Amino acid sequence: MKTVILCGGQGTRLREETEYRPKPLVDVGGRPIVWHIMKSCAHYHLNDFVLCLGYKGQMIKDYFLSYEAMNNDFTINLGRTDSIQYHNRHDEQDMKVTLADTGQDTMTGGRIGRIRKYVGDETFVVTYGDGLSDVNLLDLIAFHRSHGKIATVTAVSPPSRYGVLQIGASGSVDRFLEKPQQESRVSAGFFVFEPAMFDYLDGDDCIMEHAPLSRLAAEGQLMAYQHDGFFYAMDTYREYVVLNEMWDSGKSPWSVWK
Repeated sequence: MKTVILCGGQGTRLREETEYRPKPLVDVGGRPIVWHIMKSCAHYHLNDFVLCLGYKGQMIKDYFLSYEAMNNDFTINLGRTDSIQYHNRHDEQDMKVTLADTGQDTMTGGRIGRIRKYVGDETFVVTYGDGLSDVNLLDLIAFHRSHGKIATVTAVSPPSRYGVLQIGASGSVDRFLEKPQQESRVSAGFFVFEPAMFDYLDGDDCIMEHAPLSRLAAEGQLMAYQHDGFFYAMDTYREYVVLNEMWDSGKSPWSVWK
C-alpha cells in the first residue's frame, strides 16, 4: 500500500525555517520532520512512499539522493572505474521512496491527482509533511476497510490554545481550565482513500480539503476514524520549538518505532 505525503507547500507561517528549505526538511531532533513521519509509517509496515514535491522540491530530492552516503560508512574508488561500497545498514534499509514533482503552485487535491500513476488501482494513505501523531495506522486501515466507503479521515480533539473561563452571573470566575481538550473534532490528516477518490479531484487548483471532501461527506462516502492520542502539526515557529523540546526531553509520543 502506498503512503502519499504532501510536501509541496511553502510553509509561510514558519518563514523563520522555510525561507531556505521546504517545511518537510525542517529538523525535529536533528532529523527532518518528513523522516519522523516516514519512520512512524514504516513501524506499521507502510514502507512504500510517494512524496508530492513543490516548493524547493529539489532539496528534498537531494536529501534522499545523498541518504546512503550520509547515513553509512563507505569506500569510494575514484577515476574512470568509480564505485562506492557501503559498509553498514541503516534502519531505513527497506523504504521505497518515489519523489514526484507535482508543481510549484499546485493545490493539495491537484498534487494527489498528479501522482495517480504511482498509486494505481489500490487503496492508499495520504498525510501531510508537517504533522506528527501516534495514530495506529493498521487500526486506521482496518477501520477504513470495515465500512466500505471511499474515504476515511482521522479525527482528533485538539487542546484549546487558550485557558477557558467559566464565569458566574456576578462576573466572578467560577472555574479556570488551562487549555482543555475541545469537544469538537478536527482533521488530523492521515487519510485512507480508495482509487475512486481520484474522480473527485479536478485539476491543479483543486483543494482536497474543500470541494472533494465536502462532496464525499454529502454523498455519505466519508468516514471519521476517531483518534484520542497524540497529534501535533508544525505550522508555526512556536510549534517547531515545542516539538524539538519534546524530542530533547525524551517525551516524543509519535516516535512509536523506538
